[in-house]
Amino acid sequence: MSADNLVEIKDLDFAYEDRPILKGISLSIPRGKVVAMMGGSGCGKTTLLRLIGGQLRPSRGEILVDGQSVPALNNDELYAMRRRMGMLFQFGALFTDISVFDNVAYQMREHTDLPEEVIRDMVLMKLNAVGLRGAHALMPAELSGGMARRVALARAISLDPMLIMYDEPFAGLDPISLSVIGQLIRKLNDALGATTIMVTHDIQESLHIVDFIYFMSEGKIVASGTPDEIRASKHPFVHQFVCAEADGPVPFHYPAEPLMDEMLGKGTHGR
Repeated sequence: MSADNLVEIKDLDFAYEDRPILKGISLSIPRGKVVAMMGGSGCGKTTLLRLIGGQLRPSRGEILVDGQSVPALNNDELYAMRRRMGMLFQFGALFTDISVFDNVAYQMREHTDLPEEVIRDMVLMKLNAVGLRGAHALMPAELSGGMARRVALARAISLDPMLIMYDEPFAGLDPISLSVIGQLIRKLNDALGATTIMVTHDIQESLHIVDFIYFMSEGKIVASGTPDEIRASKHPFVHQFVCAEADGPVPFHYPAEPLMDEMLGKGTHGR
């Protein structure tokens, strides 16, 4: 494994029983960089995050994080590795019955022996970093969507992780909140000296904040490049995704018999 890469994935296959999801994936995530994983729904992006975090085990291939093979770790080693990872789940996934403060403090209380006064100072610092120190006593139900996502971000960085993973961090946000979250992802990554993997569909915001982009389709890496390379790309899949075109390599129509055959009763549904 190259010392310049925090994550390396080689010839990775994964299937749910007999349904292939990932097919021969190979990629690397350089240390200190923000890398986006893009592609249509169901192409395997979130599954890839779960494999990196050790929630799932691959059918074949290697997953190396900081030089360690994730599938080869035992439970204690895996939990130790996860303490060095932060995760922002889709829509935030805050604990609804505890306060903003306690949401951010949760990992500190679970995974460290720090005294409560130190935890208090650390929580306030993390909330201050996302602009919500004044909201520490609120409950999740009292937050707007953008505020809840920022609290989830503070929770994700609570233990100063080496690797932060985001699953659709921009989903459901208004344009202002989306821009705020995007800038926070970039600034916090650089301030912490962390490495970021971001699964997202938001191409325009991502092009402003990421260092590199991988495009996935049908369980494979089909294109990759820097933001400038992606903007200039003539690759059909990248062009369709960036321009939000309805048809292209990713078809609008689900495979079916010719419409006229089906209307006239000639297809299998007419029998």
